[in-house]
Amino acid sequence: MDGRLPSGMLVTALLRRMNDSGGMGMVLAKGDPQAGGILVIVVDTDPATAERRERVLERGLGSDGLTALIDSTPANDILSYWRRRRSRDPDLWVIELDGASAERFTAETILQH
Repeated sequence: MDGRLPSGMLVTALLRRMNDSGGMGMVLAKGDPQAGGILVIVVDTDPATAERRERVLERGLGSDGLTALIDSTPANDILSYWRRRRSRDPDLWVIELDGASAERFTAETILQH
């Protein structure tokens, strides 16, 4: 046992933190509640240009063997990317967090646990 919190619990914590901060969080695909991978689509708006930006972050293992956030933003269509990933891994959680603190909440929640 590696001491990690179950994926479902981390997803719930992320959604609650996002919603409590005035942002929006939603589950796009529900994965395995215990050990499913977590793919987070982080959406924020650049205050200088009002441009909407989307990034894809995933819980994975870093080069040091510890849990890390990996930026796996595709060069083009994010929707096709996560659907393709989900078709190969039905245990994968896919969530979208839309708000100013989405990336920070993701890092704090996933990397601390």
